Amino acid sequence: MTNADNPLLTPSELPYELPPFDRISDEHFLPAFEAGMAEHAAEAEAIAANPEPPTFDNTIVALERSGQLLNRVSSVFFNLAASHTNDTLRAVHAEIAPKLAEHFDAIHLNPVLFARIEKLYENRDSLGLDAESAWLLRRYHLDFVRAGAALPEADRQRLRELNAELSSLSTRFSNNLLADTNELAVWVSDREQLAGLSDAEIAAAAEAARERGHESGYLLTLSLPTAQPLLASLENRQLRERVFRASIARGNRGNDNDNTEVLTRIVRLRAERAALLGYPHHAAYVIEDQTAKTADAALDMLHRLAPAAVANAKAEAQELVEEITRSGEDHPLEPWDWAFYAERVRKRRFEVDDAELRPYFELDTVLRDGVFYAATQLYGITFQERHDLPTYHPDVRVFEVFDADGSPLGLFLGDYYARESKRGGAWMNFYCEPSGLLGKRPVVVNNLNITKPPQGEPTLLTYDEVVTLFHEFGHALHGLFSDTRYPTCAGTNVPRDFVEFPSQVNEMWVLWPEVLANYAKHHRTGEPLPQRLVERLKESRSYGEGFATTEYLAASLLDLAWHTVDAETAVDDVAEFEAEALRKAGVAVDAVPPRYRSTYFAHVFTNGYSAGYYSYIWSEVLDADTVEWFRENGGLTRANGDRFRRELLAKGGSMDPMEAFVNFRGREPKIEPLLERRGLTGA
Repeated sequence: MTNADNPLLTPSELPYELPPFDRISDEHFLPAFEAGMAEHAAEAEAIAANPEPPTFDNTIVALERSGQLLNRVSSVFFNLAASHTNDTLRAVHAEIAPKLAEHFDAIHLNPVLFARIEKLYENRDSLGLDAESAWLLRRYHLDFVRAGAALPEADRQRLRELNAELSSLSTRFSNNLLADTNELAVWVSDREQLAGLSDAEIAAAAEAARERGHESGYLLTLSLPTAQPLLASLENRQLRERVFRASIARGNRGNDNDNTEVLTRIVRLRAERAALLGYPHHAAYVIEDQTAKTADAALDMLHRLAPAAVANAKAEAQELVEEITRSGEDHPLEPWDWAFYAERVRKRRFEVDDAELRPYFELDTVLRDGVFYAATQLYGITFQERHDLPTYHPDVRVFEVFDADGSPLGLFLGDYYARESKRGGAWMNFYCEPSGLLGKRPVVVNNLNITKPPQGEPTLLTYDEVVTLFHEFGHALHGLFSDTRYPTCAGTNVPRDFVEFPSQVNEMWVLWPEVLANYAKHHRTGEPLPQRLVERLKESRSYGEGFATTEYLAASLLDLAWHTVDAETAVDDVAEFEAEALRKAGVAVDAVPPRYRSTYFAHVFTNGYSAGYYSYIWSEVLDADTVEWFRENGGLTRANGDRFRRELLAKGGSMDPMEAFVNFRGREPKIEPLLERRGLTGA
């Protein structure tokens, strides 16, 4: 296959090097991966074999310039594998994953290349490097050491085997989960069973059934977390139970998609790898390179918060039991009941009804007049939709982003609807990472999983979906504003327990009066969201924090339980391990299951959050403290936005992230704003 036949083999000529999706076919990926790995291997070998003494330019900068073809292919492929996959791409993923692991091991475990890096690192104080270059050298040395470069050859060989198998297992976990999620969608024959859902939701369920090959009926598809959004509305208790049980059955049914043996094997191999590298367990290995630094620090924080969160959840549960009685019903509070009765309490106490709110949250209006508007007010950036650029799916939208002075900044892609070919959840990725060294500007994408309405109907969001829209755009801003020289330091290439910080800060603008008034308008009449609903929505925000914090902490503690298992311990019974881990952590509340159970915990078994799910609440300490700073300094102003952009968003991973925070905030972070926000002041 020639370069002309395969568009992945040459840089895109489209604006910002947007991939030419209209020319890319599935069969292009394998040969492009092979060409990319071969080119990158040759470049790395040439750097290692350079007869000249190592310098920062001929070693570190040369490594930063290498692998551009492979990076280009990988960014396109792995984005598509997550957002619009098919049988062919799944097969390519399974084949290429271990090859990529082997490829990167060959580079990281090259003793000659590591010797050059180590020589530079030993003499780093005499090289006259600027701050970003010095940080990059430290990063390279640390990455190579953590990859096993300093190990003897026998251990390096075992490490190669472990990494290859782990890569294959992670891909298998992901493919199993997607298949099982699709298979377990709940089919309903009778519309009457869907009482409580809106006409739009029922129409979307009918459309989903047709798309999946059902001649009649309605299909309730599953989202990634344990708690399914429809449970808050469905009046039919038996159907609620069916949906809940389908949700927790994913990956744990003894069928071809079963993930129990996959995940226990992943845990065992991660523990062995950690031991090989000199760590007591996988969590110690991972968290050493995060801002928390130790697994004990992460666990201490979670354990500090858990008792107050569980106490709040139990108080909420008692209130829901009373609500069941008030409703004239006689049954215990079960997990599939919680959201339904919590919504009733919320409506009664705060007079807030999600169905009443949704007409004011139309997707395009929230995006343009909410998310984009807040960004314009804060940072001066503007957006122009580009209908002339190709996308990988008709639902994907492309916006060109311009800086405050009118200069081009990058491209933003929005892929908002759920579909059978997309994994669950919401996330941001790069299609092109910005770099001053390589002269590249950012191309970023946000993915959500909003149920698509029938043709011609508006997309009306829940309040939680509005928050998610703002959250993911916070990640996009982190990528768009990256102003670093080296690609390794670009954008969201920061510690996992710091990466959620900017996105969580961006959530503050959802209910900021000026922003809310600009986007929360009735999709038919244009009337603003009534002030009584605004006030009630603000009052109700803290309701349910006991449940929300407990289900989150349970998942975080479950993640760390799996990843503090040592290499000598084998886990055979996943359900028993889960139950014991939750009991020991003090978060075993029958009606509040973990946000994710192990067999569908994609964050930690396939998406890079292993021993890192704690990072959301760790980052929230910084987020809550930063929100307080914005409020103290006038809120939605260009001066505030420019400071946050300059001191934090633009820095990417080019310096110690906590140093960047202190530079922005003027002091170390305080935990009190987080405790107050989540109702945990007794923690």
